[in-house]
Amino acid sequence: MRKVYFLFLFVFFISNVSSAQSLFDSASLQKIRRVGEPQISPDSKTVLLTIGDVNLDLNKVITQIYSVGINGSNLVPLTQGNSSNTSPRWSPDGRKIAFITNEQIWIMNADGTGSKQLTDLATGVSKFLWSPDGNKIAFLSDVYPVCNGNNKCIQEKELEQQTKIVKAVETNRLLYKHWNEVRNIKRTHIFTIASNGGEATEITHGDYDSPPFSASSFSDFAFSPDSQEIVYLKNTDKIEAASTNSDVYTISLVDSKTQNITIKNRGSDASPLYTPDGRYIVYRSQTQENFESDRWRLMRYDRSSGEIKELNSELDLQIEEFVIAGDSQSVYFTAVDRGNLPLFNVSIRTGIPKKLFANGNISNIQIAPNNEQFVFVFSFFSIPPEIVTIKKNSRVYEPLTKVNRQFVAQFGLRPPDETVWSGASKEQIHGYLFKPSNFDESKKYPLLVFIHGGPQSAWFNNWNYRWNPQVFANAGYVVFLPNPRGSVGYGQKFVNQVSQDWGGKAFKDISTGVEEIIKLPFVDKDRIGAAGASYGGYMINWMLGHNDHKRFRYKVFLSHAGIYNTESFFGSTEELWFPLWEFGGNPWKNQKQFTKWSPHKFAKLFRTPTMVTHGEMDYRVPISEGTQLFTALQLNNTDSKLLYFPDEGHWILKPKNSLLWYEKSLEWFDKYLKPQIR
Repeated sequence: MRKVYFLFLFVFFISNVSSAQSLFDSASLQKIRRVGEPQISPDSKTVLLTIGDVNLDLNKVITQIYSVGINGSNLVPLTQGNSSNTSPRWSPDGRKIAFITNEQIWIMNADGTGSKQLTDLATGVSKFLWSPDGNKIAFLSDVYPVCNGNNKCIQEKELEQQTKIVKAVETNRLLYKHWNEVRNIKRTHIFTIASNGGEATEITHGDYDSPPFSASSFSDFAFSPDSQEIVYLKNTDKIEAASTNSDVYTISLVDSKTQNITIKNRGSDASPLYTPDGRYIVYRSQTQENFESDRWRLMRYDRSSGEIKELNSELDLQIEEFVIAGDSQSVYFTAVDRGNLPLFNVSIRTGIPKKLFANGNISNIQIAPNNEQFVFVFSFFSIPPEIVTIKKNSRVYEPLTKVNRQFVAQFGLRPPDETVWSGASKEQIHGYLFKPSNFDESKKYPLLVFIHGGPQSAWFNNWNYRWNPQVFANAGYVVFLPNPRGSVGYGQKFVNQVSQDWGGKAFKDISTGVEEIIKLPFVDKDRIGAAGASYGGYMINWMLGHNDHKRFRYKVFLSHAGIYNTESFFGSTEELWFPLWEFGGNPWKNQKQFTKWSPHKFAKLFRTPTMVTHGEMDYRVPISEGTQLFTALQLNNTDSKLLYFPDEGHWILKPKNSLLWYEKSLEWFDKYLKPQIR
């Protein structure tokens, strides 16, 4: 398996290195085409996909739908224009393609001709899927529960909201805002509509999101094989902001009878799919109540007996996404494994998982209807996403798209070195080290340490548009990406060890990692900077008050969307289950934890130059956390800068905003770390 990985990369990197002549920077990053959403046709001969291109004039990514032969031939666009066309889905007979444009479902012929609009909801459409018999399409829309599915009422309510002069928000519940949107009166519900048009029918009702938002769920609802039932998610807990208890429900499309099939589990259930033979529902599940980073397990529900069984009990890794083979005998899934997202297989009956492909980042898995091959999105730190295929029982990847290969080849991007060191309590910690394409081992380079968010996340071996280490490395830095305590992919015990210990073992894991990296002859131990976002931003804020290592000092920091005051964060964030778990309760019941790990308690020690960046629409870590930090730095007469974006949320996503963020971040680091490379 490792041989396949290196063979695949060898061909790519030979062309990279031999033609390396250009500097990879943030402008180059914006030119990378964004490939995704593969969908195999019912006859297993054609693959739909999307390609997004940055339009700087419009300051957004415009995505269009393409088709390509499953042998990689004849890549052609099916849509065009200044509006994005996304989410292509084949009709079961392969004659039509449904897709989303301007938040409505459209249907076109398989060759891209004859586009016709199917839905016309004032509140728009997000996800959708075809029924197996091809007669219906189910979709999600954010609607007004008081309208009970009446489209005229929905349109009137939406017009009222859009035209009202007074923009005051009134609410009587928590989770009235989420990520970067206000959600005080709307709910996500499922609708169905005949695939040949007509009036949409609301399937889920009431003052609940059904399905609820789910940042970690790739599938919120699905049709049964006979098209007579839908499985979906719902959380009926009173204070949903403090609950992760989404359950799996089924609803009959014949008599509207509903059933909660996971009622006994107080953890989160997600991603339900029927097996093609209709015998089982397979889904992901967490057993720990209100812990969003508990291990995701793969579960099997027997529709006849009601028996529930875990299929991956021997695998101590987080299950991400999965597909079910057409013969209903196997499930193929990805799981985070030491920075990679490889593909696994498990029998639905025996539940013994086996790793198939080991390295890189696999997503958007599809298995052909003929059960002969897989198609998925594949990427690495040094290779942008492309669509690849691999035949069952083979070990040779075949690229279906090569849209970025020629462009990226000119930069000679280097794959990172993997490194392991002893962290807190001598635990073995894993990370990545990036070098410039024109790396010269006789020189000494300044070091940048990037700390990931979460904290229960990781630096994955995949292409990244928001914090791309290649941009910083090729600006003349060595870039270190540690995966400290709390990172996923190293077993659940490793994940659990960061909760209620935010500035403890994880901080030491990072510090001991830096101590090892500065021993390298090409790293300048006197020029070290660090940056992080979200929990990574928290860690930067913590380091500000603890920049007193015996073997090194950070000279400069960048904190993006970082938690500064744990108590004010608790009172202003939306997903309350997160701080309730991470700090063992609320501030008035567990004051000790909030005080112990709050960076603001150490503000008098803030002396390291720090740049603070934030999005004003960030409801996860509200901008007040960033402005409080900036205030403390300024009052301490510490060199500092604030860069915030009124039109961004937790992440900086708009192309021109991203360009500015990279530009200002590098300027800030260069000021302290690069008077010259010596």
